[in-house]
Amino acid sequence: MKKYKLIAAISVIIAGVIIASCKTQFATTKERFTAAESPRALEHGRNLVYSICAGCHYNRGVNKFIGNQIEDVPGIAGKVYSANLTHSKTHGLIPRYSDAEIKYLLKTGVGRDGRFLSYMLRPNMSDEDINDIIIFLRSNADPALAAADTTIGLTHFTTIGKMYMGMHADPVPYKTGIKRPSESNPAALGYYLVDNLGCFHCHSKSLTSLNLINPDQTKGYLAGGIKLKGEKGMEVVASNITPDKNAGIGNYTRQQFSKALKDGEAPDRKLHPPMPKFDRLSDREIDAIYAYLQTVPPNGHKVERN
Repeated sequence: MKKYKLIAAISVIIAGVIIASCKTQFATTKERFTAAESPRALEHGRNLVYSICAGCHYNRGVNKFIGNQIEDVPGIAGKVYSANLTHSKTHGLIPRYSDAEIKYLLKTGVGRDGRFLSYMLRPNMSDEDINDIIIFLRSNADPALAAADTTIGLTHFTTIGKMYMGMHADPVPYKTGIKRPSESNPAALGYYLVDNLGCFHCHSKSLTSLNLINPDQTKGYLAGGIKLKGEKGMEVVASNITPDKNAGIGNYTRQQFSKALKDGEAPDRKLHPPMPKFDRLSDREIDAIYAYLQTVPPNGHKVERN
């Protein structure tokens, strides 16, 4: 009898996990929002898209925003592909989304069909920056956005992947009215950029324990150690970018820091993908990131490189 009770209890637990993992549909936006065009918005949006979105969506094989396979997703969870951001009416995401839906997706992670896409989240991005991203993505200002009626692959989660996504489907509150910090406050702007460029995603302890609302409360914040997939499957370990002088970048000069970000050349080594070259950031933005990183508590976590 005890055996059957144990089996029944286990069955109830499994059923509960499966039910919990089925929460994958959420309410979408009813907001009315139309991005405002301007020459500045277009150019600023271009810089933002290449600095933020290109890491996942820009395919260097064809020089278009047709997407890529996200190699860092474990095979046991399935296969994940980033969306086609070109103007393709058959395969592109942008023609199918309204401006309000794009904004809501970036802020909350919820797509127009109610699915939760955790890797899309930028809840603290300013309304101005989201506006400019939309203006660029809808423009004809770049051949990389021209319609490409193709797909790299279709995302498919295994049962384990679906359960994990369901159990971690946690859209964040929709916050509007966020302002981009002024360049007159470099440390605040630097924190904003470290957040929205996604620096803390890769350079903290784990991709599964990010605090997207309060990035600086993330475990192992900016102390590195995450193992990522680079070119040809090469394993790349993210660096400690706290100002610790032994384990981090506390000895970097401003010029060395800029060269690392823009050219991919650190004082002691060449940086490899998935670390991108942030060659579209302005000198003031790089100065702001550098200024902010000097305020982060030094962390002596030593990253062992392969």
